[in-house]
Amino acid sequence: MRIHVANNYDVGRRRLLQAFGLTAAAGPLAMAKADPVLGASLGYDESKGVDPTAYRAPTGLALSSSAKTTALAWLDANKAEVIRLADDIWQYAELSLREWKSSLATAALLRKYGFTVQWGVGGLPAAFVATYGSGGPVLGFNAEYDALPGLSQQRGASSHDPLVYNYDAYGPTYGAGHGDAHNLLGAGSTAAAIAVSQAIRAGGLKATVKVFGTTGEEQLVGKPYLVKAGVYDGLDAFLDWHPFNNSLAFWNTTSALSSATFTFLGAAGHGANPLGNKSGLDAALLMATMTEYLREKNVAASGRFHYAVINGGGAPNVTPDMCSIWYFVREGSPARVQVLYDKIVECAKAAAQASQTKLAHKFHSATWNTLGNKAGAELLNENMQQLGAPVFSAADQELAKALQRSVGKPEAGLPTGLVPLTPPAPAFGGGISTDTADVSWRTPVVTALVTTFPTGLPNHNWTVTSTAGSSIGHQGMLSAARYLAATAVDLIQQPERLAGLQQEFADRTAGVQWASLIPDNQQPPVYEPPADFLAATGLHWPPPSIRWPVPEVVAAEQLGTTGPNLAPVT
Repeated sequence: MRIHVANNYDVGRRRLLQAFGLTAAAGPLAMAKADPVLGASLGYDESKGVDPTAYRAPTGLALSSSAKTTALAWLDANKAEVIRLADDIWQYAELSLREWKSSLATAALLRKYGFTVQWGVGGLPAAFVATYGSGGPVLGFNAEYDALPGLSQQRGASSHDPLVYNYDAYGPTYGAGHGDAHNLLGAGSTAAAIAVSQAIRAGGLKATVKVFGTTGEEQLVGKPYLVKAGVYDGLDAFLDWHPFNNSLAFWNTTSALSSATFTFLGAAGHGANPLGNKSGLDAALLMATMTEYLREKNVAASGRFHYAVINGGGAPNVTPDMCSIWYFVREGSPARVQVLYDKIVECAKAAAQASQTKLAHKFHSATWNTLGNKAGAELLNENMQQLGAPVFSAADQELAKALQRSVGKPEAGLPTGLVPLTPPAPAFGGGISTDTADVSWRTPVVTALVTTFPTGLPNHNWTVTSTAGSSIGHQGMLSAARYLAATAVDLIQQPERLAGLQQEFADRTAGVQWASLIPDNQQPPVYEPPADFLAATGLHWPPPSIRWPVPEVVAAEQLGTTGPNLAPVT
C-alpha cells in the first residue's frame, strides 16, 4: 500500500482554501473571487506559476554604479551621526502620537542635508513629509519613531532593568521604551534617504526622494489617515524596513486590523455597599469574557483579537463608574476583519445591557493587509546578498546569548547570514499588522526585515529595547540603510526595474478597488502639542481638520434599583 505524504505546500494550500470556503480543486481565480484582497495577496503568485517548493531567487538585477558607491560611501562616512539620531530617539521614548522631540530630531537631520519639510500633514502634528530633488521617479521612505508603553529598559542590559520605574505603593509601572526598535527604523530610513539624495546631487540624477515621518504607527493610526488624505499620492515606489530577529527581503502579506475602544459608563458608589452601584469595570470584564468565548467557533486560524483595560478604577472601595477596554481585531483581509469586528461589537452591547451601563463605542483606526511585490523583493534581495548580512562583534553575540538566557530561550546568539528569499507561505496563519499596508495598495512597496535583536526573541519585549540602544541595533540599522539606499539607486537608474514593480502592482490590484477603512469625517486620535513644538514647526493648534477640544465622555447614569420600595420598619 502506498501512503502519500503531503508536503508543506500541499497542506498550507489546503488550509488556505478552507479559509476561503473552497475545495482543494479550486484555483487562484476561485480564490480571488471568494476574497479579492487575499486573492491579490496570496492567489496572485500561484496564478503566475510561482511554486514555493522550486523557487530560486533571480540574479543580475542589482547593478554596481558610481551613484550607488556615492550613497554607500555617505553612509559609511556618517554612521556616527545616524547612530546619534537613533540613540536620541531611543532616549526620548515617546509614545504614539506624542513623538514631539523624536520627529523634530528626525526632521532636523533631513533639513541639514537639503530636504524641505512640511509639518502636520493630514492633521497629525508629529507627521511630516521631507522632500529632496525634482522630476524623475518619486521614491518614498518610511520613518517611524514611536515607543511602546511599559517597555522601558536599560541600554544593553541583559536582565530586566527598567530605565524608568514609576513607584506606586499599590501598583508600580514601567516607563515607555523602544520595544519595537522604531528608533532604529526611523533613523535607518532617514539615513538611506539622505544617502540617495547625495547620489542624486553628485550624479546630477533626475529623481525625487520623500521621507514620510509617520506618527502613531504602533497604534496603527498614522498612515491610514494620511493615505486617506492623499499624503502618499504620486509615489512611484515606497521603501520600508522593520527591525527583526533575522535578515531577509519578503513579499508576504500581513493582517488587516481594526482598532476601537469600548467605554462603559455607570454609577459610582462605595465598594462595601455595592447594591445599586453600576460598575464600568464589571461591564468591561463581561465583554472580555464573552469575546473569549468567540475564539473556538468564531475565529479562524488567521484571526486574532486582543485587548487592554485602560482605566479599571483607582481603589477597591470605589465602584468605577467608567472603564474602557481597547481592542485590536485582526484578520487576513478587510472583509474578514469586519465579520469578526461585528461579533465583538455585539459582545460589547450585551455586556452593557447585562451590567446596566451605557456603552460609548469609539472606532479609532483600521488598515488593510499588506500587498506584497515580488519584483521589488527580488531586487532588494540581490542588493542584500551583495552587501552581506549585518556584522556583529563577539561582545554583541555575548549580549545576545545573555538576553536569550534571561528569558528562557536557546542561546543561539545573533544570525550571521541572510535568510534566502522565499515566496509567501501558501496559507495565511495570521499575525502582525502594519499601517504601511494601506500604502502598499496605492504604490509598490519594497520591504526588508533586518536583524536588530537576537534569534527567538519577540518584538514588543524589553529585550528589544535593550538591543535597540546597543551596538546590535546600530549594526542592523546601518545594514538596513545600505539595503534601502542601494535598492533605491537601482530603481532610479534602471527604469525597467521600476516598471516591473509597477506592472506587478497593476496586475495584483486589477480586481480590487482600494477604499479607506477610515469613515469620512472621522477624526484621528490626537494630542495637543506642547508650545515649544508648535513654535519649532510653525504649526497652529488646532489645525482646520481637528475639532478641539474633543467632547468629554462623562458618566451620568442613575444608581440602580435594589428591589421594590418597602415601608419602613417601625
